[in-house]
Amino acid sequence: MVLGLFVLAFSLPMEGANVPDGVKTLEPGSKAPDFTLPGVDGKDHSLADFQDSDILAILFTCNHCPSAQGAEARIKQLVSDYSDKSFQLVAISPNDPDSVRLNELGYSVYGDSLEDMKKHARDQEFNFPYLYDGDTQSVSKAYGAMATPHLFIFDKERVLRYVGRIDDSKYGDPATIKTHDARLAIDALLAGAEVENPKTRAHGCSTKWAFKKNLVTEYNEEFVSRPVTLEVAGSDLIQKLRKNGTDKYRLVNLWATWCGPCVAEMPHLVDIGRQFETRGFDMITISTDDPKLQPKAEKLLQRFHAAMPRLTEASVKEEGRNTNNYLFDGDTDALAEALDVEWQGTLPHTVLISPEGEIVHRVSGEIDPDALKRVIVGKLGRFYTVK
Repeated sequence: MVLGLFVLAFSLPMEGANVPDGVKTLEPGSKAPDFTLPGVDGKDHSLADFQDSDILAILFTCNHCPSAQGAEARIKQLVSDYSDKSFQLVAISPNDPDSVRLNELGYSVYGDSLEDMKKHARDQEFNFPYLYDGDTQSVSKAYGAMATPHLFIFDKERVLRYVGRIDDSKYGDPATIKTHDARLAIDALLAGAEVENPKTRAHGCSTKWAFKKNLVTEYNEEFVSRPVTLEVAGSDLIQKLRKNGTDKYRLVNLWATWCGPCVAEMPHLVDIGRQFETRGFDMITISTDDPKLQPKAEKLLQRFHAAMPRLTEASVKEEGRNTNNYLFDGDTDALAEALDVEWQGTLPHTVLISPEGEIVHRVSGEIDPDALKRVIVGKLGRFYTVK
């Protein structure tokens, strides 16, 4: 099921029902539409700001798409390699951040808001301007940006000379590249020659247009309709969860109803469980409350809607389990022996367990959501790969 969803996401219809009416990709020979957009540097940037460069590449990309992230190192290298030429690359995020489902962020730490773009550009050390068009998408519509990434290369007169892919690889590994389309186009223009292949097909995630926002609403409504359950568990089940024995990474959080930081971080943990549901991942909570307080713990989990996402529920049922929320019936020492012998008994306590049953990360105390997601993405990978 997960593979089928993934293939569908990368079957990119370039124009038609999935784009706003009247939006078409610029054809070679078209003039560059003007723009003024905010950047991650806190400044506004216009087309005229880059008039000194003989060649201007405008790349529509985003934070979350695995193809876009897989191309980032190549883009930075491209900018570096042509730094002594009259060449400028400007990146623009076309996506409406409110039109991206949480489980579409399974390859990324961040969403596609301007504030998240600032964090992503900082983390990845971008060496080019990164601009935001998510509020109106007017620039993305004018250019006809259908995918992330989607590249447009203009000459000195800002006439479009190349449009399409960066290269022919959708993977993060540069060894998979056979045709360096962008470099061939830039080299031709620098030499005063015609671009041999001025139009190629972009590959990547489709632009998240605002008119598809209803899909996010439907996705959230479906999740809210899912039941929240809590079961009492003993040491045997906790040991089994620790040993894992699945192909999933699992995040296990120890908490209690009386623990303020536990309650404060729970919404973040629920979102993390949803974010990575398509990646072979599940989030498990274990309450350390007295079993007599099970109704209180269950009520609090319901308040934060700590339900299993649909794909997580399917994998949990394959294990013969019915829930990802448990209340431990036993003392602190027994729980530590069953789950994490390094746990000192303080709450909250969170561990990330590999498919091999190894604790690969632990946090004693309240989590930093971004830091934890960096660790998870580091383990799951942020590029599209074939294993």
